[in-house]
Amino acid sequence: MSANVETMFYVREKPWHGLGTMVQEAPTSADALRLAGLDWTVEARDMWLNGGYEPIPGYKANVRSSDNKVLGVVSDKYRIVQNADAFAFTDALIGGDVHYETAGSLLDGKKIWLLAKLPDSEICGDKTEPYVCFSNTHDGSGAVRVCMTPVRVVCNNTLNLALNTAQRAWSVRHVGDISTKLVEAQQCLEMAGKYMDALAERADQMANTTVSDERLRKILDELFPEADDMSNIQKRHVQEMKDGYMVCVMAPDLAKFRNTAWGAVNAMSDFVTHSAPHRNTKNYQANNWNNVMGGHWLIDAMTKAVSR
Repeated sequence: MSANVETMFYVREKPWHGLGTMVQEAPTSADALRLAGLDWTVEARDMWLNGGYEPIPGYKANVRSSDNKVLGVVSDKYRIVQNADAFAFTDALIGGDVHYETAGSLLDGKKIWLLAKLPDSEICGDKTEPYVCFSNTHDGSGAVRVCMTPVRVVCNNTLNLALNTAQRAWSVRHVGDISTKLVEAQQCLEMAGKYMDALAERADQMANTTVSDERLRKILDELFPEADDMSNIQKRHVQEMKDGYMVCVMAPDLAKFRNTAWGAVNAMSDFVTHSAPHRNTKNYQANNWNNVMGGHWLIDAMTKAVSR
């Protein structure tokens, strides 16, 4: 299936892969679980050898209730976090009437995600919508992960910058007392307001930090280096990356931040979020979405470079 999406829903705007159920208003958790096709549970079952007479010690098979599909083989120390628990956790984290913008299943149920909206904020005079993204795997390949993802509304750019003063993400392995660890995650992510305050303060500093075109080109040379042993095609690709970024720098919505560190970072966010890839593989959009939600290395690299 395109983009490895199994089931999902989205609110109003069709996502990049064109799949899923569209709804006009963001649903609450009970409806979101059903609309996203996540109304199933996972059961850890024993595995057997010799025709079912000899159990395999130390391992379990995670099996989906709806179709008995094996999602993965895990250690017997692995603790399952059910899809309903993920929604309940986010409801408790945000509090009040939580509405979900999108949620779904990837890789035939091996990975699930949900995205919930927090109250609007303002950064450098721009309306900003903070979101919390919860992702989980049922195949043993990853941790329970929750991350902050603010979005600058005017251009739909993500602003999940790595900050020294506030945490943007938290994760835990599927071992030990998972309920206790989720409580710890809730306590951590209740500091979402602290992250948004720190982001606003950092953005204001960057908006008042000058970055000349010459300096910006030097930074691009560092981020997209050209080596002597590259082929002409590779060198052309490097130059196309730099040119594509500069197009984003000149976008009308960034005119008031031209030649500032904040403008440079927003341009990089625009570049990694919306620009077409050099090689558009079938999984590119899904992988890029995952990278952007968790914090794209190019956005962090640009933030660090313009702050030197």
